[in-house]
Amino acid sequence: MENEVISVLKKATYVLLGVSALVIAPLASSAQELKIGFVNTERIFREAEAAKQAQGKLEQEFAKREKELVDAGNTIKAASDKLEREAPTLSESQRVNRQKQLVEQDREFQRKRREFQEDLNSRKNEEQQLIIERANRAVKQVAESEKYDVIFQDAVYVNPKHDITDKVLKALNAAAK
Repeated sequence: MENEVISVLKKATYVLLGVSALVIAPLASSAQELKIGFVNTERIFREAEAAKQAQGKLEQEFAKREKELVDAGNTIKAASDKLEREAPTLSESQRVNRQKQLVEQDREFQRKRREFQEDLNSRKNEEQQLIIERANRAVKQVAESEKYDVIFQDAVYVNPKHDITDKVLKALNAAAK
């Protein structure tokens, strides 16, 4: 039984190899006619004017809340240090009450910090989506004007001659102005 399964698998493998060769052969002969491009999305997010503007916009939008969080963290730290210094001179009930207050303040601080991070991530995602949409339009514009057959965004390796990121950045930045 096992030998029969192996035999069937071998036959199926040979058939697949044959079919693959028949499909790939015509493609290989016309590969020279295929115009391929690659866009480095990390560079787009790092270097495009729209991405830089979005980053500045987010920093401005969240600067006040971030400062409030830093100030609150410093206040809690100072109160904790003060409690540590004064603990030997406090009564047991005073020490316990101040510890409870610190725990409650820290809990509130952690909640606000989580909310801040969630809001910031949400806004970053919104801005990135807008940049992606603009970049895709720029990629399509370059692809159509220069007659590319296919444009890739992610690859393990790309020959630099296929990298059209600079062209896309130029088109994207021109559209932003």
